[in-house]
Amino acid sequence: MTSSPNNDSTKIAEKNAESTTDIALVTKTDENINNDSNIVLQVETVETPENEFEDNSKVPHLSYWKIFVLFLDFGIHAWGGPVAQIALIKERLVTKQQWITHARFNRVYGVYQILPGPEATELCMFFGFLAGRGRLGGLLGGLGFIIPGFILILLFSFIYVKVGLDNIYFNASFRALQPIVAAMVLRAVHKIGEHSFISHKNKKFNYWLFGLAILSAIQTALNLNFLITLGVCGIAFMFIDRKLYWFGLLVFVLEFIGFGIYVGLKKGIPSPTSIGIGVAKETDPGHIFALGLLAGSLSFGGAYTTIPFLQVEAVSIGNWMAKQVFLDAIAIGQILPSPLVMFSTFIGYYGGYVFGGHGWAFLEALLITIGIFTPCFFFTIMGHHILEKLIRNKFLAAFFDGITGSVVGIIAVTALDLLKFSVTNVAILKNLSSDKQTLVAAQHSSVAAVLYVLALAALYSFKKSHVPLLLVIFGAIAGQFLFVVTNDDI
Repeated sequence: MTSSPNNDSTKIAEKNAESTTDIALVTKTDENINNDSNIVLQVETVETPENEFEDNSKVPHLSYWKIFVLFLDFGIHAWGGPVAQIALIKERLVTKQQWITHARFNRVYGVYQILPGPEATELCMFFGFLAGRGRLGGLLGGLGFIIPGFILILLFSFIYVKVGLDNIYFNASFRALQPIVAAMVLRAVHKIGEHSFISHKNKKFNYWLFGLAILSAIQTALNLNFLITLGVCGIAFMFIDRKLYWFGLLVFVLEFIGFGIYVGLKKGIPSPTSIGIGVAKETDPGHIFALGLLAGSLSFGGAYTTIPFLQVEAVSIGNWMAKQVFLDAIAIGQILPSPLVMFSTFIGYYGGYVFGGHGWAFLEALLITIGIFTPCFFFTIMGHHILEKLIRNKFLAAFFDGITGSVVGIIAVTALDLLKFSVTNVAILKNLSSDKQTLVAAQHSSVAAVLYVLALAALYSFKKSHVPLLLVIFGAIAGQFLFVVTNDDI
């Protein structure tokens, strides 16, 4: 049968849109915080074969053991943050070994950008799935990638709790890291926004998504529950994306009416603890696993999106983790070869230690890690074809876009909160007399503010993926000269 010219031209247009221009990594989220222009800015033109997105003929059929070892090696070398991790996977498996084409890699990567979970881990699972010809291969690929980071963070968590809580030198280093980490979170807001405000329909900046971020920031500042914020923004954008603007606005009007009724009945805005849902008021194993599952399910846009949810549940509502310890957890996650979201392992360890000592700490570190990676593993293991069908559903894709855009506003409020705390934190001065504490606190706050500005300037000035790692090392050393409080000072 002869195809009509219109059908032929449509097919050609679709192929060209799927594209051969290899620039996908430039729009990374999360996990795009540590952007390395030398790695990602490469443009290639590739011949697009007929069955390019189905062809697995060049993928080697590996034993399960070899799949695990292959991605274990990726995990061991996963320094430099998500962009460097993804670039390493792409360089070895796509560019050098040519398991799949660059265009297919871009398409696969685009799907994982929309779904919750760290994209580097999801890519390892995808390639493990191909090499093992099934789900078990994907599972082993993901496990191999995250195990090195898990073991290292577990070790650092043990050292931190065992040595650092009352050690003046340990605390001095982490005191210097707090404003640096706060600067990283603020920089993350910008980088995530660069991706999250881009429409998946026309790849252009979408002012509605930007507006959702502003709205979600206002609602978070008013202590509106983040599940309500995300749900409303996602549903509203489903209508807005279809140009049903009045229906989208109606969703917001109904939300505001509900909020007004609540304020009238309670005679005031909600309390700060209303932002979360209280899934980890206690630190027993069940609640810690649920905390990981919640954070993993809401990690649209990358690891930094888990920070507001984990902070609210562990610090504000649960009140079993101090805010400075939470910042320290993020700092530890920055210096190790692992997905950044693995800082949650530290949170689980600390919660377990509060619950019943180091034995429970090891168990709950494992449980929160399993919980936070469960959505990622579930979506990837179910099969890429199913994922593509889900993402290509216009309403569902618009819902995910609305959530991803609104998450930026939630992170922005958290970033400002962490900024304020990192500059004004006086926890390490608790043993000083009140007179000395006031003077030393002013000095420490001034130094912390300077560190924040310098770190933010470095993150904007240098695009190398190892800059955050260097900042953490610099901060840890600088803390020994800037924040040590000895007995002579008391």
